[in-house]
Amino acid sequence: MPSTYTSNTGIEKPATGEQSGTWGDTVNTNSDILDRALNGVGSITLSGTTHTLTTTDGTLSDGMYRVLVFGGSPSGTNTVTISPNDAQKIYFVQNDSGESVILSQGSGATVTVADGDSAIVYADGAGAGAAVSQISTSTTLADLGVTATAAELNYNDITTLGTSQASKVVTTDANGVTIFDGGVVEDDTTVTSTGGAATINCRDGNVFSHTLSEDVTYTFSNAPASGRSFGFVLKVVQDSTARTITWPAAVDWAGATAPTLSTGSGEVDVFVFFTVDNGTTWYGFTAGQDLS
Repeated sequence: MPSTYTSNTGIEKPATGEQSGTWGDTVNTNSDILDRALNGVGSITLSGTTHTLTTTDGTLSDGMYRVLVFGGSPSGTNTVTISPNDAQKIYFVQNDSGESVILSQGSGATVTVADGDSAIVYADGAGAGAAVSQISTSTTLADLGVTATAAELNYNDITTLGTSQASKVVTTDANGVTIFDGGVVEDDTTVTSTGGAATINCRDGNVFSHTLSEDVTYTFSNAPASGRSFGFVLKVVQDSTARTITWPAAVDWAGATAPTLSTGSGEVDVFVFFTVDNGTTWYGFTAGQDLS
């Protein structure tokens, strides 16, 4: 009885009593085939527009590689036919040929791998109607929804952790300290009142401006947790009719006395507040009055 071969990789299976004294050669070849099928990387040179990727029984051949790296100089889209059409195959493919590569096995479905792309493909070995399916593709930044340019990605390429740099991200050092090598610009958040009430939301910023249109009672909200400090500046612009402010009960003014607002139309008063205990106490200061 002659040798037989495995269906998908062409490994020789000698029959009983055959190849007396020459088994070593067969074993060595089979070992090389197994090595190629498990971890082999094959550089496949393409030309023209067609190529046959063959697995030959008992002989090291290109179709036995696990990883296929397509190169060469094809004259256009190259159709690579996996042969034989009754062998099941899984290939990891990298296409560096300069053209698209179409992987086929029979008359069934094919897989196209664009130049520069990679894919994992499965050939079902179904004979004349064999199909090739794509198991996965390479993942690019665009696939993940990332549209950053190379320059934007390089914003992370900072020199010293904890020190800000122009056109770079801001980081802290190992001690949680951030040094700003330049000015810090903040938004001026406009405050409005409704029904005599207005809220200063600490999450909105550190500078607030309010042009009074009625007598108003302030609420300071969303102060950080105790043990963390937060401060803000409030600019108040007086109405044409003198308006009053009722401050939160948690505000502690010097001498326990709240300042008297400027009363002239358009006059500006500026106040500063900070807390270190989640807003249980807000320390209030008058920075300036009648600044119009």
